Amino acid sequence: MEWALQNAALTVFLVEDSPAIRARLAATIRGIEGAELVGEAGAVGAAIAGIGSTRPGAIILDLQLEDGSGLDVLKAVYPGTPELHVAVLTNYATDQHRRACMDAGAEYFLDKSSDFPRIREIVQRWAARSEDATRV
Repeated sequence: MEWALQNAALTVFLVEDSPAIRARLAATIRGIEGAELVGEAGAVGAAIAGIGSTRPGAIILDLQLEDGSGLDVLKAVYPGTPELHVAVLTNYATDQHRRACMDAGAEYFLDKSSDFPRIREIVQRWAARSEDATRV
């Protein structure tokens, strides 16, 4: 967490293989008070390494990545950090994928085609909770 701003209440890492969608998500995160974007990745290995080095409070995670599945990322990083907030945002919003992601620790499972706008609301909620926790 060396390069993350210390005054940010919630640090967020984006895992998305589409540069256009990643840029849109990054702009959304940067526009949320109390949230700080600390990293981005489009592949499984880069995501696991980036999450490990930045230790974010939240991850926005695509399910289909350049070299594998976001579920692999979730399974690699979540067990050691159960306080981590995770929202999966995917074009593959099947019941099977939903169950697998929720069982692996995702808090939200969202369909990109219909739920994309909810990311702002979700991150705002997480940031507010983080801010409240730092005041205690």
